[in-house]
Amino acid sequence: MIEPHITLLTGITNAMVALAPDISQAMGEFLEFLGDDPDVVLVAHNARFDMGHLRGACAGLGIDLPKRRVVDTLKLARKTFTRDEAPNYKLATLARICGASVEPTHRALDDARATVDVLHAILARLGGIGVTHLDDLLTAADPVPQHRRAKAVLADGLPRGPGVYRFIGPGGEVLYVGTSVNVYKRVRQYFTAAEKRKRMAEMVDLAVSVDAQATNTVLEANVLEVRLIDELDPPYNRRSRRTLSRPWIALTDEAHPRLKVCRKITRPQMGSALGPFTSERQARNAIELLESVSGIRECTQVIPLAPDGRGACHLAELGKCSAPCLSGIRQVEQVSAVELALGGQVRDSVNASLAKIRNLSSQRRYEQAAGERDRLYSLVAGAKNYEEFRSLVGNERIIAAAPANDAAPGSTGWDVAVIDYGALRTTMSASTIEEVPAVARFLDSGYPPATEPEFASQHVSHDEVRILAQWLFRDDVQLLHATAPDLLAWSRAGAFSLKLPNRSANHTGMRE
Repeated sequence: MIEPHITLLTGITNAMVALAPDISQAMGEFLEFLGDDPDVVLVAHNARFDMGHLRGACAGLGIDLPKRRVVDTLKLARKTFTRDEAPNYKLATLARICGASVEPTHRALDDARATVDVLHAILARLGGIGVTHLDDLLTAADPVPQHRRAKAVLADGLPRGPGVYRFIGPGGEVLYVGTSVNVYKRVRQYFTAAEKRKRMAEMVDLAVSVDAQATNTVLEANVLEVRLIDELDPPYNRRSRRTLSRPWIALTDEAHPRLKVCRKITRPQMGSALGPFTSERQARNAIELLESVSGIRECTQVIPLAPDGRGACHLAELGKCSAPCLSGIRQVEQVSAVELALGGQVRDSVNASLAKIRNLSSQRRYEQAAGERDRLYSLVAGAKNYEEFRSLVGNERIIAAAPANDAAPGSTGWDVAVIDYGALRTTMSASTIEEVPAVARFLDSGYPPATEPEFASQHVSHDEVRILAQWLFRDDVQLLHATAPDLLAWSRAGAFSLKLPNRSANHTGMRE
């Protein structure tokens, strides 16, 4: 039933639609016309109104309206035409201003044709401010300065596949490094309202050019990104930089060992040093926890094997140290407990720390419990890093394959990667799983193993190891070759097997 005020507005009467098909037939024909192509774009004047009715009709029929991108000529007109040009933004007014070949009459075909002419007029105007692609048009009504939108041409010619891009400043300096599965599409987004970060808007305004390097795979792009950030130190990247010197913790080489923070660990020492940690503070936290749960000496003085008459420190008086400085008795049990943890088996230390947190919480000593919780998280974070580093850096060569995560839906593409001592050597794509062995053999023979590094992290950052570990230990990865496959099995007493308290819990920090 058409209401009288609608008839007055449109001139459409009940008699005119008496023989029209019902909504189920009309929607069926419309959806058939719409088709299955996800790239189809709907254009409407006041699209919110029209799309609302379409969704409502579909909902009433118990079906879903296919998701399609929508261009609203009403919103675009408000961006394009001034009030001096258009007293209002009704379709009839705009059609007259744009010289449309058809006058809107509140009839579907006439209004659609008029909307097409209005859209063409809008496109002609917006092209001058950098709106040259559909992605630009979909955000053209958003508040983006014209000078920034006009810079979208900097993306022209960039790769349309995976790679790394660099925004270049007026002095030729690299302002920002990023990566994407589609470099061209990602870079264009910086010049639209899709980019909402003020810091990035500032960077885009400074940039005078954008260059890019295409890569064989997304994995290679991600690794290249962290390498370039380490090398170039771009001012607008927030990622941690200069990561090659992250700290480890190990025992001193003394008659009565103690824990220390160290910056260089040789590859053979990886079995008796924990890390790398993200910061000196995190490493110190882990040391404090291990000292607390093991009872190993905390003092930094060098103690001779035999007592030399020196006095004990306050820790001995408090019963927190067995005082080898007085007795000369080695802390065999304490050192063994620490060595176990330094080898990645932290379960006993974690359980002791959890028991301490529960005890402190039961006594309502919440601040101390929170401090112990922070030390616990530091230890486990370092232990997780250790397992990843040990697995990858401990292997001379790893070759593995995984389904390409940037492949089109239904694609059977695979990525094959060669990793030497924890650093990505090369990648290549295979069209099908059947091609993977041949690609792996080609890469293995074409790239001789890298020179063995002296130190665990002199040649590779933890960020790179983390990216490779997350890729390598995916459920869908196929391991094709590993020099030391036993290192790829994580310990059942290691950090990845543990479940910690929820840090966002209440003040006790103990909600599981």
